[in-house]
Amino acid sequence: MSENKQWIFKQRPVGDVSDDDIVLETHEVPTPEQGQIIVRTHYISLDPANRAWMNEQATYMPPVPIGGPMLGLVRGEVADSASDKFKVGDKVMGLGSWSEYCQVDAAGFNAVPEIPGISERDVFGIFMLVGPTAFVGMEDICEPKQGETVVVSGAAGAVGSLAGQLAKAHGCRVIGIAGGDKKCALLTDEYNMDAAIDYKNEDVGARLDELCPDGIDAFSTTWAAKFSTPCSPA
Repeated sequence: MSENKQWIFKQRPVGDVSDDDIVLETHEVPTPEQGQIIVRTHYISLDPANRAWMNEQATYMPPVPIGGPMLGLVRGEVADSASDKFKVGDKVMGLGSWSEYCQVDAAGFNAVPEIPGISERDVFGIFMLVGPTAFVGMEDICEPKQGETVVVSGAAGAVGSLAGQLAKAHGCRVIGIAGGDKKCALLTDEYNMDAAIDYKNEDVGARLDELCPDGIDAFSTTWAAKFSTPCSPA
């Protein structure tokens, strides 16, 4: 544990992210200060929010500082600890960085449970990241019932695809909205949704009138994967 590969944020992108904006470098593995832990990264979540964090303007969190490692949600194992909250070997997740070893405040991390039969990747990605958003939005707000028609926007994304599956599990007819032929084919061919609307190439309103002549019982939109999914009855 002597070398630490990190993606360092060098400059704020203009338009698409370029190879000069984030550069892979090798640094020493840090030593935790009081209240901190060193997390050996197993998985990193790459989200649309990462691009927003690169801008100079603050969002719901400050911009990523230039010269430091790129930020990201990580799941890993505690490699060193200066905190009473976690010991070496504990499996944790939280906002870390694109680093092999992340130096983070223990207070901002949570323990990751082991679920028999479920891989650590899926526990992190589905059950602890996007899953809760899809579950709360669909189950607690939409409250889908068998035979209802549910429309899911952003249906090919991480949260939207799960929201659609939850509605299907309740016996609903699910219409997914996504951008492009490939994503729409994914909705019907892989995710078993009943129909798909390509918002880039189709009139969404006209297609909804065509596909939902008796109206829409619930609508799920996934503007951001890390926020509660708002739904409203038609």
